[in-house]
Amino acid sequence: MTQQRSNVSLARRAWAIRRHALRMGEVQGQGYIGQALGVADVLATAYFHAMDYRANDPEWEGRDRFYLSIGHYAIALYAAMIEAGILPEDEIETYGMDDSRMPMSGMAAYTPGMEITGGSLGHGLGIAVGAALGLKRKGGDQRVYNLLSDGELGEGSTWEAVMSAVQWKLDNLIAVVDFNNQQADGPTRDALAQGNEAAKWAAFGWYAQEVDGNDLPAVVDAFDKARNHDGACPRVIICNTKMCKGVPFLETREITHFVRVEPQEWAKAIAHIDAERPE
Repeated sequence: MTQQRSNVSLARRAWAIRRHALRMGEVQGQGYIGQALGVADVLATAYFHAMDYRANDPEWEGRDRFYLSIGHYAIALYAAMIEAGILPEDEIETYGMDDSRMPMSGMAAYTPGMEITGGSLGHGLGIAVGAALGLKRKGGDQRVYNLLSDGELGEGSTWEAVMSAVQWKLDNLIAVVDFNNQQADGPTRDALAQGNEAAKWAAFGWYAQEVDGNDLPAVVDAFDKARNHDGACPRVIICNTKMCKGVPFLETREITHFVRVEPQEWAKAIAHIDAERPE
């Protein structure tokens, strides 16, 4: 029996993911909270609309795979897996601590539901290509989702994987690019020329879409189109997201790649999120 879909709205799920992430950030007082808040709508769509999985059996062979290239986004994925019931909510207080199942960078050996160890950027899509090819050769109908960052579009290995996926006609592979235009040293577009992202992927032979990654209905529609596209080709969704989405006083900070928040500000951020809870 696959993961049962709740009647709770996706907006409520996205809200809960943001709140779980803020609570984890409060434990450490800092972290990659900007990315977690920004990508919450994408993760809500993946885990509560698109994917098949069993919360109580993360290694179920029939599951769709979710590969997180971006190891420092682990806080976001933990929040989604807590909301999905894969990880228990009472472990939030252990985030980033010694012996925790939720280290600050995602590691598959530590965390149920964490499919790969990320962090060395540019490798996730290649791993996803191999997994998608293996599943096709085994005759499975599972899909492989790979969340990667805009910064990874500057890695040559990413584009090698892009070409390989087309070569093998991997119509069971859906790449999702979180394009928040932020890297450790500044805007992504200042680090390496970027632009017309969807057109680039399409030129390589992918079915490509570009959407506002914080417009939940648009994200759902893009996932549906990617899943239902009938071409023998891989799919990609470029999601333009806003760092620290949902917490206005964090959204306006100059530095959002790694956020340090004063103790009293965590309470303020959580209170703001609570006030915006969808009905």
